[in-house]
Amino acid sequence: MAEALRVILAGATGWAGSALARGIATADDMRLVGAVGRRAAGRRLGDVLQEPRLDCLVHGSAAEALAAPADVFVEFTKPEAAKANILAAVAAGCHAVVGTSGLTDADYDEIDRVARERRRAVLACGNFAITAVLMMKFAEMAAGYLDHFEIVEAAHADKVDTPSGTARELAARLGRVKQAKLAVPLDQVRGPRETRGATMSGVQVHAMRVPGYLLAVEAVFGAAGERLQIRHEAGASAEPYVGGALLAIRRVHTLVGVQRGLDAVMK
Repeated sequence: MAEALRVILAGATGWAGSALARGIATADDMRLVGAVGRRAAGRRLGDVLQEPRLDCLVHGSAAEALAAPADVFVEFTKPEAAKANILAAVAAGCHAVVGTSGLTDADYDEIDRVARERRRAVLACGNFAITAVLMMKFAEMAAGYLDHFEIVEAAHADKVDTPSGTARELAARLGRVKQAKLAVPLDQVRGPRETRGATMSGVQVHAMRVPGYLLAVEAVFGAAGERLQIRHEAGASAEPYVGGALLAIRRVHTLVGVQRGLDAVMK
């Protein structure tokens, strides 16, 4: 029987991280050997989450947690800490699974160079929910047939990073299919150009931050006399993300360098 994967989880006491930690506790093929959570630093994770099967210590930083040997580092913290955490994990010999949004393409280009030098993999997922992955795949199919499309996303009012990781990943995917056509080029718009959204990977992306939303991402396609809307909405629970994150942890070692999207390990 193969040895269990040794996992370090950064953001283990957060909304998504705590759900994933409990999921790891029930998995026979992996074990949590370290956790990162500044507010709970120094405590046993099982005591914090009331899950007795989690007996690892919570550390105040990724560097402290990475002192223990591990196979996979999972990043679920904040955008301002994520890049340094990932680079530290790769330098320590870990593969990385990234659920934190807000990193730029330039950030990932740098991470990719380091990961390939060390023959490590970094799997960055804008969304671990299987339904969100299907939304992106269906949108890619639609972009193959329709020329006009834009992305609209909404999140809770205090979400700092914009657009969401899901919207960033969707824009990158659609941009690889084709550049969206604009009936009126941006430099010919009358009025504030910003109202037409931000151009990301050749696609216009519009982000709303208002109370009442958790996360919603929609790809809107248009053609003469018709419109197609492909939309994913997240509920209040983090449970839909656990299964996909566990799959990413199990299969990230099959990759090299930065790979975007959960479907990279769903084939």
